[in-house]
Amino acid sequence: MDRITAAQVFVAIAERGSMVAASEALAMSRAMVTRYMAEMEQWAGARLLHRTTRRLSLTDAGEATLARCRQMLEVAGAMAVASPGGIDTPHGLLRITCSQSLAQTALAGAVTAYLRRYPRAAVDLQMENRAVNLVEQRIDLAIRITNALEPNLIARQLASCASVVCAAPSYLAAHGTPRRAEDLALHNCLTYTYFGKSLWQFTHDGEALTVPVSGRLSANESLVLLVATVAGAGIAMQPRYSAAPLIASGQLVELLPAYQPQDMGIYGIYTSRQHMSPLLRTMLDFLVDWFAGDADWLAAIAAAPSSGRPVGRKRHASAGVKVPEAQQ
Repeated sequence: MDRITAAQVFVAIAERGSMVAASEALAMSRAMVTRYMAEMEQWAGARLLHRTTRRLSLTDAGEATLARCRQMLEVAGAMAVASPGGIDTPHGLLRITCSQSLAQTALAGAVTAYLRRYPRAAVDLQMENRAVNLVEQRIDLAIRITNALEPNLIARQLASCASVVCAAPSYLAAHGTPRRAEDLALHNCLTYTYFGKSLWQFTHDGEALTVPVSGRLSANESLVLLVATVAGAGIAMQPRYSAAPLIASGQLVELLPAYQPQDMGIYGIYTSRQHMSPLLRTMLDFLVDWFAGDADWLAAIAAAPSSGRPVGRKRHASAGVKVPEAQQ
């Protein structure tokens, strides 16, 4: 880990008296503050803090290390940093995690375009459908689809994700077509483990509507449910970017056009705004622009349902929203 940042964390803890206060001052997650502090003690080879339930205080080794850290930060602040191609040139490895469906539909193309623009950058793209601990897994950026906004991680909204309720013609021929959202309770609904497992949310005539659903098949990967839906296993709520080509080809039928499924946000989640690397900053900027303008992505989400409501994405380029480790 970066010893300069670890020194900044240690000094902030010592000056503010707690890890919580240091986390707020540095705009850094508490988990990351704890990790940097543990690394600092490992590098020092000694315990630097006395920890009690009420307060933190410095050990003798901590007092000596604090003085050295302040000297190091003073030197670092005065030293001009240079790198080939300039300090803002993205270089190095960026570890990204996202769901398989989003990776195949969007991220693979976006990352390829990013690497073409920045030849000194490299990306390790990891498929994860569950929420992972970014600090423990050493993930720089998680791309997730969620609406569960809570203040424990920092995120930037990249796009929005519309959903569609759909089924195969074979399933509808055998079991009938639901006319109202409430009819879904009588059907075999294929559910996603991390979102909408038993409740699907809609807007109808301007009113919010929550419908209980159940079925004989659930999975933690939406692409598995999509294949099962095409095979006639039941009714699914799928991201529009995944289902739109199959609806266009007639393999799936869009259902309940008068009912709008809840839109989700696509977020880039990371651990700290403090000293954000050019690699991470440019990737976030690139993804915002890519989602806004890539022809293939826009084609995947542009199809409007038969009710005439335009389905697309909202561009959100603002940073600093705090969200949890999310679920899709």
